[in-house]
Amino acid sequence: MGNIVERLTNLDYFIVVAYLVILIIIGYRASFSKKKGEDETLFLANKSLNWSSIGFNMWGTNVGPSMLLAFASIGYSTGIVAVNFDWYAFIFLFLLAIVFAPKYLAAKVSTMPEFMGNRYGDSTQNILAWYALVKILISWLSLGLFAGGFLVRQILGIPMWQSVTVLVAFAGLFTFFGGLKAIAKVNVFQMILLIAVSLSLMLLGLNKVGGISALYAKTPHHFWNLIQPASDPKYPWYAILLGYPVAAVAFFCTDQSMVQSVLGAKNLKQGQLGVSFIGWLKILSLPLFIGTGILCYVLFPNLKDPNEAYMTMVTNLFPPGMNGLVIVVLIAVLVGTIGSSLNSLSTVFTMDIYVKKINPQASNKQIINIGRWAVVAGCIFAVIVVLAIDNIKGLNLFDVFQSVLGFIAPPLSVVFLLTVFWKRTTRKAVNFTLSIGSILSLGVGVTYLWILPPDKYPFWPHYLMLSFFIFAGLLVIAMLISLLDRTPSIYTINEEHQSNIEKPDKAVWISWIALAVVMVALYIFFNGH
Repeated sequence: MGNIVERLTNLDYFIVVAYLVILIIIGYRASFSKKKGEDETLFLANKSLNWSSIGFNMWGTNVGPSMLLAFASIGYSTGIVAVNFDWYAFIFLFLLAIVFAPKYLAAKVSTMPEFMGNRYGDSTQNILAWYALVKILISWLSLGLFAGGFLVRQILGIPMWQSVTVLVAFAGLFTFFGGLKAIAKVNVFQMILLIAVSLSLMLLGLNKVGGISALYAKTPHHFWNLIQPASDPKYPWYAILLGYPVAAVAFFCTDQSMVQSVLGAKNLKQGQLGVSFIGWLKILSLPLFIGTGILCYVLFPNLKDPNEAYMTMVTNLFPPGMNGLVIVVLIAVLVGTIGSSLNSLSTVFTMDIYVKKINPQASNKQIINIGRWAVVAGCIFAVIVVLAIDNIKGLNLFDVFQSVLGFIAPPLSVVFLLTVFWKRTTRKAVNFTLSIGSILSLGVGVTYLWILPPDKYPFWPHYLMLSFFIFAGLLVIAMLISLLDRTPSIYTINEEHQSNIEKPDKAVWISWIALAVVMVALYIFFNGH
């Protein structure tokens, strides 16, 4: 592929420099402006977010360089099957909006460990806080940084360790000095910019191919099926049907970085409509991200590495001036993703561990300093994990993301689903699943990815099915522990929280029913090819 640096014009450089200057000015003003409230209130945006802000913020957190790279890569390799990981999500977004969000908002919590701590006590809150830190470090910070480093390595041709060090230092500075608040304000603009640039790339590709009909004619017909047969070695239907929900429940319903926007909603209705909005936005994954990879398959069929599909399209199709805009978009989504990850990491460590366990009498200055040191530690740890991920062989970039998430998710999915749907769940069951269950799940993941990788040891089941088996095993064990506990400590209903739980508004139901109808229609249309 051509080097994008060689194609940059003066206009490109001007666009990039102008954007960086604006970003730094916004960050500086936000960092040194007078704070209007306590840190926790700022964390929840003063409970001021409406549905559009919530939808764009959640989508902005979800859309990082990883989505640009991974979705284009899998589109190049296998067609639209990866859209399942965005379209199938509407079921679990519905679960967040209708089941989990009313309980979160009624309990008036600011973190997920705090929610579980209210139900099962300090020990559960402490365990979940540490687990949440591991999840944020790996699934958000490290994977997002890895994708960004991969892009920078492609663009500039420098080693991975140099790429990720520069990126994490840049994003970390904004979080360290408080610039994330400013980035959140412009997140809507950044996502609209992302849509515009990605759509332009798609249209340029379609024009070069000769239109949608020509694209369909020049690709294998199975490329256009969402549901692949059970014999498919990469994404058999049963693996997606059973394995994906394990990661989806943990990702959309329990993850601090995703749920944070809902916690900052003006009210439940705005929160539920906001979650519905991200479901609608996810429909765009096909034209914006997957489609780019499929077009690249037709236009540049001999790529050595499918992970280069997105940047290959950019460097070969965009005219002078547009390359700078692409770099701007990549910087925007990268700083937003890494910044929000560092912010969540700092918040959970400071509020759930430092203030709760180590120094309950901490002053505001001490809390801020500890939060900043947590950011620095997170940056260092993330660089180390990224270099380890870079050594994984035998999986493409998309599979790396999904498999890592699949091994982090099972314990979280088990405890949150049991907590919400089964009142008999005991503290012992929850604590066992979050501690021993997590060690088991992560141990299997490390063995699968590094010690006995599937490309050398083919006895492994599909990684999605492996995630499902871990989930099912932990679920059975947790239920048995709860049933056999002779002195069960279960959640006693908090009458105040219970009375605060609201029922969904009519507009909320209309939005979700319409989304469900559209999703079913899309699944029918994109099958049988």
